[in-house]
Amino acid sequence: MKTGDHIVQELPWKWGVQGKIFVIGGLGYLFDAYDIALNGFLMPLVGKEFGLSVAERGLVATANLVGMAVGAVAWGSVADRIGRKKAFGVTLLIFAVFSVLGALSPSYWVFLVLRFLAGIGLGGCIPVDYALVSEFSPRKYRGRILTALDLWWPIGVTLCGLVSTAMLPLDGSWRWMLFTMTLPALLLFWVRRGVPESPVYLSGKGREAEARSVIDDLVARTGAPVEPYGIPRPPAAPRTRGVAAAAEQLRLIWSFSPRVTSAVWLMFATVLLVYYAALSWMPSILKAEGQADTAAFTGTTLMAGLGILGVLVSTALVDVVGRKWLIGVSAPLATAALVVFALVRERETAPLVAIGAFGFLIQLAIPALYAYASELYPTALRATGFGWASSVSRSLTGFAPLLFGSVLWPVLGLPWTFGVLTVAVLLAMGWMAVAAPETKGRELAHA
Repeated sequence: MKTGDHIVQELPWKWGVQGKIFVIGGLGYLFDAYDIALNGFLMPLVGKEFGLSVAERGLVATANLVGMAVGAVAWGSVADRIGRKKAFGVTLLIFAVFSVLGALSPSYWVFLVLRFLAGIGLGGCIPVDYALVSEFSPRKYRGRILTALDLWWPIGVTLCGLVSTAMLPLDGSWRWMLFTMTLPALLLFWVRRGVPESPVYLSGKGREAEARSVIDDLVARTGAPVEPYGIPRPPAAPRTRGVAAAAEQLRLIWSFSPRVTSAVWLMFATVLLVYYAALSWMPSILKAEGQADTAAFTGTTLMAGLGILGVLVSTALVDVVGRKWLIGVSAPLATAALVVFALVRERETAPLVAIGAFGFLIQLAIPALYAYASELYPTALRATGFGWASSVSRSLTGFAPLLFGSVLWPVLGLPWTFGVLTVAVLLAMGWMAVAAPETKGRELAHA
């Protein structure tokens, strides 16, 4: 007899059923992208208002990204314990509240604290969203669905660039930039209340009656044939809480597979380090080359806009060539494009071409990476495994804006800085090739 999880993974795809969850989850992801991109636009503006040094400007992005790193671990573990649905909504509410307060900051240090707290809320969106969407997705289409989920990222970055550029003429424009993203976030929090709990999660927690209710509803709404199914008895739940629970989850993901976990952590750390460094500093780099605020913001927006095309291509390729090939080829090429940008940045058109190439190539890699990571772990560890990987990457990338602006860029120069990052990405891809399995077409594991 099939299990309830098999039934869910074999359902036909319907936009009015799984597609609704895809859209709602994706909109939360959009806000994550918007907020991280906003760091790059805030840094020169906040720096000007408060008279900040280059290193202090880097802390604007660092505070937010470190908060996201904390949130990724905390909310990944919480989602694996209390459910995807509850964590799904609260993350955005926390983000919206502290973003509003951040827009009212009277000083630089208050602003940093509030950006950190907003990051804690938003940092939970990616691991929670990917866990929920993956567990509602039919196995046949799961790779494309999870890869397409990343389409919301460049849309969010592009939207941030367009809105931020339009607000430049306003007095205190950076405060208005923060205000504009909170109202849609609160609206989405309200909409998320209607999302059902993941039946895969309910089954794993032994909540059979609730799991059957959700599964039967999904079968009816998708028009799938009614079949008998069983709900397996779940393993005994751990009794640890708080810091001990986080430590236990960390132990479990490493004991599950040291090779897989190390490969995932290295991929997240290197690929996202490159992306966040470019996203955070590109407006400042372009301004340093003599471009005005509007032109610098527009160049970054171009990078994000071509990223939308990159996600669409990645979605089409991920189930054809597989996750490993797509990530392994596109990520090194993306970092190489930044090296080219650094070498030709003083020319007239070539820098924009290189920036556009980077935006396209990096968004071939990142959607496939997120889909891949969410498929490598069993249900009980899926959000936690993704959350820890995200946290590790954001812990590193959180300090990247500070180190980039105060050490790497002034000491090594841009070509050597991006060259070192390219080597790091190549090493991570080499370890992935031998340490982690391909997941294309594979069922989601339970244990």
